[in-house]
Amino acid sequence: MKRNIIILLASLFVFTNCEDNFEPNIENFKDLDTMYADQKYAMGILTTAYRYLPDGYPNIEYATDDAVTNERGHRYLEMATGSWTAQDNPIDMWVAGYGAIQYLNIFLERSDDIVWAEDPEVSELLKQRMRGEAYGLRGIFLYYILRNHAGYSPGGELLGVPILTEFQDANADFNTSRPTFQETVNQIMDDLNKAIDYLPLVYDNSASMEEIPDKFEDDVTTVSSYNRAMGNFFRQRVDGLIAMAFRSKVAMLSASPAFQEGSTLGWRDAAIYSADVLNYIGGVAGLAPNGHTYYTNTAELDGLQEGINPAEILWRTNISTTGSAQEETHLPPSLFGNGRMNPTQNLIEVFPMSDGYPITHPLSSYDPTDPFVNRDPRLSNYIVYNGSTLGVNNMQILTGSASGTDDAINNLETSTRTGYYMKKRLRLDINFNNADGSWQGKITYVPRVRFTEIFLNYAEAANEAYGPTGTAPNSNYSAIDVIRAIRERALGVTSDPYLDEASNSKEMMRELIRNERRLELSFEGFRFWDLRRWEADLNVTAEGYDASTGQIFDVEPRTYADHMNYGPIPFSEVLKYNNLIQNRGW
Repeated sequence: MKRNIIILLASLFVFTNCEDNFEPNIENFKDLDTMYADQKYAMGILTTAYRYLPDGYPNIEYATDDAVTNERGHRYLEMATGSWTAQDNPIDMWVAGYGAIQYLNIFLERSDDIVWAEDPEVSELLKQRMRGEAYGLRGIFLYYILRNHAGYSPGGELLGVPILTEFQDANADFNTSRPTFQETVNQIMDDLNKAIDYLPLVYDNSASMEEIPDKFEDDVTTVSSYNRAMGNFFRQRVDGLIAMAFRSKVAMLSASPAFQEGSTLGWRDAAIYSADVLNYIGGVAGLAPNGHTYYTNTAELDGLQEGINPAEILWRTNISTTGSAQEETHLPPSLFGNGRMNPTQNLIEVFPMSDGYPITHPLSSYDPTDPFVNRDPRLSNYIVYNGSTLGVNNMQILTGSASGTDDAINNLETSTRTGYYMKKRLRLDINFNNADGSWQGKITYVPRVRFTEIFLNYAEAANEAYGPTGTAPNSNYSAIDVIRAIRERALGVTSDPYLDEASNSKEMMRELIRNERRLELSFEGFRFWDLRRWEADLNVTAEGYDASTGQIFDVEPRTYADHMNYGPIPFSEVLKYNNLIQNRGW
C-alpha cells in the first residue's frame, strides 16, 4: 500500500511556468506548504479526492444471476466463472480508496491554518464547510473499502480494514494489524457524524437571515456570507443529507446476516438512520411519482440546471450535456449498440404480474406461452424482450434464434446471449446518425444515491426490527407503507392483495422487500452486494429464454467458493506486510 499511495500522491507536487522543461526552477516546485499561501491549490487537494469516487454504473450485475455480458473478456464475467483471486480482483477498492483518504488527511491536518477568504466570516464558513466535506468523504471512502475488503480471519474473527486518520509519508509504518469490523464502522460513523455537524443539510441560497440553518446562527451576520460559503454553487458536493444517507448504508451493511456477528449496529439502528433521511422529504409522501424511470424522464433531464436534483435523486454525478455512452454500449445491434448488458431469465421471472401477484402464485394469471403479457410495467420499462419496440423509430426487436435479425441470440458478437437486452439507464431519444456515424448526445447523469434506495433500506430494516407494520421511533410509516407506495407507483394500482397477504408474516415480507429491491435497483450495482450481505446463494446459474422455441436454457454458471462472500485483501499488500491478515480462504 505504501508504494502505491506514495506514487498516487506524486501528483500533489506539480511544476508550473517552467522556463526550462528539463531543469525547472526550484521556486516553481509546489510542496504542501503552498497550501497556506494558495487557497486554490489547497482547495484542489480536497477536490482531487472527489475524483476517486465511483462515478459510473459498475455493471457488476455481470457477476450475478441478474445478467451476463456478451463482452467475453470482461473482468466481472471472469470473476463469476472461477477466475477471482487476491491478485486479480475486479472489486478492489484498496489503492483508490486509501489514495483518496491520504488527500483528505493532508487537507484536514492543514485546513485549519489556511485563510480561505479576506472576509473573516466567509473564511471561517468556508473552512467549516470544506472540513465537513473532507470528513464526509473520508467516511464514504472507508465505507467502500470496508464493504469490498472486510472479512473473517483464518481464526474466525470478523476484521475490518486499516484506519488512516493521519497523512502517511514515506517513513510511516504501514505494517499494522487490521482492526475489527466494528472498530472500522465506528470510525466511519464518527467521520459521517462530524460531516453532519459541520455541514448544512443541503446547499441552498438563503433569501433572509431567517432561512439560514440554526446551527450557523452564531457564525453568520449576513446572508451574502452564508450564500458565498454554503449556497447553491456547492450542490453535488458532500452535504449533511449525503452523509446521513451513508450512515444508512453503513448500518444496513452492519445489521445484515454476513456482518451482524461482528457489529453492534442492528436493524433498529438501520431503520432509524434511514428514517432520518426520509423525514427530510416528508416520509412516504415524498416518494417521487416518476422516480423509477429517472433515467428517461426527458423533460426533467433536459431541465436540469444549477446543480438541482430531480425529486428522486439525493446525490448524483455532474450532468453530461452530450451523453451517449450508455446507449452506445447497451442498445441492441440493430440500433447500432453493442448490447453488452444481457438480463437473465432469472430476473425476468421475479417481475410480478400487473396485479402484483408473483408469476408462481396460485392466483396469478401468468401464461408461459405468452410470458410478457399483463406483467409489472417495470418489466417493459427496464428490459427489452422479444417483440419490444425501441428507439426513436419504434423498431421492433426480435431476439429469437430463428428470427434472422442481428438482435437474435448469439447471432453477432454484439447480440444478446440470453434473449434480452437492458432498457433501463438508456435515453431512448438518443439516436445514431447513419449519415456521419455519430451519436446524438443528450443530457445524462448517473445517480450516486436515490431516495428509493433509502426507502428500501428503511423497509428492510423496519421489517426486521419491528415487523411489517411496526414503525421506527423517529417515523410514522412502516415497512408495508413503504412497499405499498413503491408498488403503487410501479403497478399503477391501489389494491394490492399480495402485499396484504405478505403483511401477515415477517418472513414473507422479507422476501417481498428483497424482491422489490432487486427490481427497483436493477442494473445499478446493488445485486452483488445484497446477495453477499444476505448470505444468499451466489451460485445460481444465469439462464436465458429463446422466443423462437419457447425454451429456457442455461447461459453461464456462477462458480464462487464459500469464502468469496467476503472479498480479499490485495495479495501485494499481505505479501509486503506480515501483520496485515488476509481474509479466510484467500
